[in-house]
Amino acid sequence: MAITTDIDVRFYELDPYGHVNHGVYLNYFEVARIELLEAIGWGLPRLQSLGYQLVVVEVAVTFRAPAVAGDRLTVTSELADLRRASAVWQQSILRGDERIADNRVRSTVTDLSGRPRAAPAGLLDALRQLHGSQVA
Repeated sequence: MAITTDIDVRFYELDPYGHVNHGVYLNYFEVARIELLEAIGWGLPRLQSLGYQLVVVEVAVTFRAPAVAGDRLTVTSELADLRRASAVWQQSILRGDERIADNRVRSTVTDLSGRPRAAPAGLLDALRQLHGSQVA
């Protein structure tokens, strides 16, 4: 199941060519993942209070068309794979029906010192509902 997040392009996110700077897209994708976690009751403050953090370990972005100042963008986020200690997220940025960029990001669960850990059971349950499958 895909979850959507709307984002408005701001002028200071533009490069000298008037396009959204390539690095800003990573922020858009991150905002969408964090808002999704908050929406399912597992925001970053809750995770941290329990001694966990989610760390991005791999990102692959494909840019298809430039976004510009004033654009209203929609980021779609869904889980492509869910494991006990990691997840792969598939995300897209759309301007209306036009696909602007795609992202595939792998994140892993660690303790606060950065050591890999299995995700807390409640988080897996909530993500499993999004993913619609069993945890591998």
